Amino acid sequence: MPKERGHSLIARNRKARHDWTVLDTYEGGLVLTGTEVKSLRQGRASLVDAFATIDDGEVWLRNMHIPEYTEGTWTNHSPRRSRKVLLHRDEIERLMGKTKESGLSLVPLSLYFSDGKAKVELALARGKKAHDKRRDMAKRDAEREMARAIGQYRKGMR
Repeated sequence: MPKERGHSLIARNRKARHDWTVLDTYEGGLVLTGTEVKSLRQGRASLVDAFATIDDGEVWLRNMHIPEYTEGTWTNHSPRRSRKVLLHRDEIERLMGKTKESGLSLVPLSLYFSDGKAKVELALARGKKAHDKRRDMAKRDAEREMARAIGQYRKGMR
């Protein structure tokens, strides 16, 4: 059987960039059981309430939902169990320092297969306040209006 190549997206946390200001991103591998991998290959996962913590020098992804594999038997996994994230030691130490002293959080942005291995993209992020969210929405709307006006001008509609 040929080795799997490429990048295939499983799940994306769309609300993360709305609720958090992303400062830095990290890619880590996931320690999974067989039925979890089979369920992910069917494209079934949710990062909606997921977050990552650092306990005893290890990074854990908590509250990520991977539904039970439909063809599985008594060997099936529990859907919301904690899963270990594999990162380099220096990355973990850097994250430990930043999350403890400056009040930052680790938020999963996406879950994907890269060359056949399950990976998660974690973001070092700071929570947004309501006025920050409103400012970002107003800025995005203004940029959209400017792009629309430029497009109409180029087409000769104005």
